[in-house]
Amino acid sequence: MAAPESDVLATRRGSRVVIIWLLVGLLGYIVLPWYLLEDGFFSFEWLFDGYPFDSDYAPAAFLVFQGEKIWLAPLVLPILLPLIALGRDADRRFFSTVLIIAGASGLFYLFAQGFAIGIRGFNAEWLQALFGELGDRQFGFGYGAVLLACTFLFYLTTGIASRGYINGDVFVVGAIGFIISIVAIFIFFPIAQMLSSALHDNDGNYSLSVFIAKFSENKIWGLGCLTENRGCGVAWNSLFLAVVVGAATTLLGLVFALVATRSGFRYGNWLRALTVLPIITPPFVIGLAIILLFGLSGTVTQWVAGFLDLQPSRWVYGLPGIMIAQMLSFTPIAFLVLIGVVEGVSPSMEEASQTLRASRWYTFKTVTFPLIRPGLANAFLLGFIESMADFGNPLVLGGNYDVLSTEIFFAIVGAQNDQGRAAVLAIVLLLFTLTAFYAQRRWLGKKSYITKTGKGDGGSHSLMPKRIMYPCYAIASIWVIFTVTVYSMIIYGGFVETWGLNHALTFKHYITTFAIGFNEFGIHFKGTAWDSFFTTIKIAATAAPLTAVVGLITAYLLVRQQFHGKDWFEFGTMLSFAIPGTVVGVSYILAFNVPPLELTGTGIILVISFVFRNMPVGVRAGIASMSQLDKSLDEASLTLGANTWRTFRKVILPLMRPAILAALVFSFVRAMTAISAVIFLVSAEYNMATSYIIGRVENNDYGIAIAYSTTLIFVMLAAILLFQLLVGRNQTSRPFQSRANVG
Repeated sequence: MAAPESDVLATRRGSRVVIIWLLVGLLGYIVLPWYLLEDGFFSFEWLFDGYPFDSDYAPAAFLVFQGEKIWLAPLVLPILLPLIALGRDADRRFFSTVLIIAGASGLFYLFAQGFAIGIRGFNAEWLQALFGELGDRQFGFGYGAVLLACTFLFYLTTGIASRGYINGDVFVVGAIGFIISIVAIFIFFPIAQMLSSALHDNDGNYSLSVFIAKFSENKIWGLGCLTENRGCGVAWNSLFLAVVVGAATTLLGLVFALVATRSGFRYGNWLRALTVLPIITPPFVIGLAIILLFGLSGTVTQWVAGFLDLQPSRWVYGLPGIMIAQMLSFTPIAFLVLIGVVEGVSPSMEEASQTLRASRWYTFKTVTFPLIRPGLANAFLLGFIESMADFGNPLVLGGNYDVLSTEIFFAIVGAQNDQGRAAVLAIVLLLFTLTAFYAQRRWLGKKSYITKTGKGDGGSHSLMPKRIMYPCYAIASIWVIFTVTVYSMIIYGGFVETWGLNHALTFKHYITTFAIGFNEFGIHFKGTAWDSFFTTIKIAATAAPLTAVVGLITAYLLVRQQFHGKDWFEFGTMLSFAIPGTVVGVSYILAFNVPPLELTGTGIILVISFVFRNMPVGVRAGIASMSQLDKSLDEASLTLGANTWRTFRKVILPLMRPAILAALVFSFVRAMTAISAVIFLVSAEYNMATSYIIGRVENNDYGIAIAYSTTLIFVMLAAILLFQLLVGRNQTSRPFQSRANVG
């Protein structure tokens, strides 16, 4: 019996996809270098240095023919296997079976040989006992191996689609497979490696007793602060700090959101700009400013000591200083979460309450406040996780108050060099953040907080009751004055000779950092910070569009597609949100320091860490934007004969440009200012701006650190303004977009 015409068309589309990926696979196996290049992933010097016969640059096919890496020969079979299915359009089951076998067997063998054979030969004793001494070695995957892995992956997804999964849509199944694969490799695999490392003893053998001993250390869980006159364990220090900072930043964020939206304040836009300013500030710079104000030689400390005839103290080092710095740093994040929630409460519900003669206070207490509950939970969770993961401020202001993030750092780079202890500390940190994540979901439950139903709502938000308005004004005023003072110190601190000793104005810090000269070759960037500055710009500019692409494809799958395991798929893509950067840095070192994924010391590991740390932002921006697009737009395109890929590219993406740019802005800024993961992943060749600044702080070169930080702030301000201009032009220049959103 003849196959249905729709099955034949679907199989022919699959055949075209298979041919494309077959050519990609052959390109990876025959043409491109198989192993990671010593000069870096983006270097092309190999084209002129012994290629293709030099074993360092040779493709897999040349290595096999030269008898060097014989174990790569079997990969030819799954590459070419789909050829027997091409032209068999009528037999859809045979076509899909061949592709699934080729893709699954190819992926299995590719990674099996990669993990089995390392730099010293076989990685497992039982393999050496089974096959004998190998006498050869291999390095991490390069261009060729990556392309071949993609080929096998899309063989597999095309075969699954040919079985009718998700209506046989090759693009959707391929996108799901791609997202699952990269999340598994760059999120789940590093975390699993970290968990495994924590179970190893000093000889590399598994030992549960060693793990229990390290996990139960008194320095982690000690309660000496309650029973004796000494400090508590770093776990309790971190937990207490995170809870206090999470609660304080949530309260402050709510205050600023209410002042900006519910007070009639005429300068709300200025308040918003000032509140958001710390987001584009390197995370430890506020700590430096606090030292300039309240340190032993700080302006405020010296003035108070002179006025009251007191001895200056170092009170700011420890819990008080870290708390102040983190509240200033993370309150803007809570504000950005809460202002959208406060503005999103339907005015008609508040008007209905007041129509029934309820007072403003009673309306706020019984209507407004319960509806902003999700925003409060999200704001607290963000503040909690950011405090747990913060590395810069505790490093600058910690004093004797130890926290998990700095302990993890010193466990790796300190004299002890104990990766097992760092992994145990990272597990403790991860347990706290995942518990907070779970508690937030449980607290919100499955209650409905919907106030927008799609019907017109012409009301306006009511003002706050006076018993709330006046305290909000007072708190906001104090915060504004303090923030302006802190940033004045940041700017001024870069122009003084030596803070606290010699306040003579000078440009020497900027000259040392960003000096430009001329020589016989032209312009010479001779400042000490130029290398890290250009590296940071390059890495951030590379990571930002990748973050947007991965995030928006994921958002499209979550909003527009229905498939089995969708909830687990969403959880996996959002997991990096709950993983602190410190944990990411440690897990990446443990997972990607050896073949087959040998990435440490390269620029690509920095790009990957930024992409997966910031991916949830792109996902949420895409979901928010795509939820406003009527699904009939997709259906109309599909009805007119376009496939899903063309619909996504021609219809969905043009209407999501504001969301794309929002994801670009955030990911670019976060890549420019990140420190908690970066501090573990930088190298001499790829040194980021934040790592450079931390180095200057450790050497007490505060002037250079502040000068560099101030420059970064203005660079990011310029980038944000540019992106905002692009967003505004896109929103106003396309009438079709407005009609689509309204529809």
